[in-house]
Amino acid sequence: MTQLHDLRLRLLVQQESERIADTQPTDLDLSVVQARCLCWLALLAEAHEDQASDAERRGDTEQAMGWFADSMRLRDVIGVVSSIEIPLPGTIEDDDKGAEGEHGPLAA
Repeated sequence: MTQLHDLRLRLLVQQESERIADTQPTDLDLSVVQARCLCWLALLAEAHEDQASDAERRGDTEQAMGWFADSMRLRDVIGVVSSIEIPLPGTIEDDDKGAEGEHGPLAA
């Protein structure tokens, strides 16, 4: 069952990356990528919580704890991805120095 979920996750990530590449073939907007990642992570965390509830109803405590732990890890990842500061397009001032801003392109 775990292999099935791993394959499903890989497929979802591949499909989403293709969608991003198709919609923004020349100018990749990192804020869009971040937003889409957050949406997918939230959906995955919710699905894991649902699986934990189902396992708990069936009396499979070990499986429920595993699903719940995975959902908590996903919530932690959501917090990390949310905290990455990505400048919005058009808000970065182009200066003569050619610098990427005081904090670089991604300030975590």
